[in-house]
Amino acid sequence: MSDSLTPRFRTRVKVCGLTREQDVDAAVAAGADALGFVMWPGSKRGIDESRLAALAERVPAFVSRVGLFVDQPPELIARCAEHLDLLQFHGDESPEACANAPRPWIKALRMRDGLDLRAAATHYHNAQALLLDAYRPGLPGGTGTTFDWSRIPANLAKPVILAGGLSADNVALAIARVAPFAVDVSGGVEASPGVKDSEHIMSFVEAVRQADARH
Repeated sequence: MSDSLTPRFRTRVKVCGLTREQDVDAAVAAGADALGFVMWPGSKRGIDESRLAALAERVPAFVSRVGLFVDQPPELIARCAEHLDLLQFHGDESPEACANAPRPWIKALRMRDGLDLRAAATHYHNAQALLLDAYRPGLPGGTGTTFDWSRIPANLAKPVILAGGLSADNVALAIARVAPFAVDVSGGVEASPGVKDSEHIMSFVEAVRQADARH
């Protein structure tokens, strides 16, 4: 098969922490593959169930709606799951708790010192992917900082979703270094916490596409 016909891998893009209708629309228009909604009330980007229902209703077919939870009650997760395609567990949830979820799920791991990613991939073997984020004590996500990407082993048993401090300025380097299945951005496309900038979203997605074209 000639090079022109060889399928190229495409890095998926998730825009997380959406709180406004216009930001949902902007992410969809830019070509995001997934949209993230933070259901943890401790976040500046957190929304409630009624807001989730309104925002999720705007999302067209073939764009995944992802709900982010942090050690929250199964009853809440079940109600929210009616508006979601995928669940993202960002706390200390056990594999057993995750396995009882009403939707497919991914497990977020904060890259604290000593974390064994190969062991974690085995531990959470039912996860659709592992989302790797920077570690900051007391903060389950949304740190706005990167971590040492060289800590991610090659050929991990689960697809990697890379998060933590990504923006249009560094996502190409991240893709070159890590070759993740997907990248997750939140603060890197914001005007302020929970308020996205449509131009930043477009620039981020374009930077991902250009990076893919070079590899």
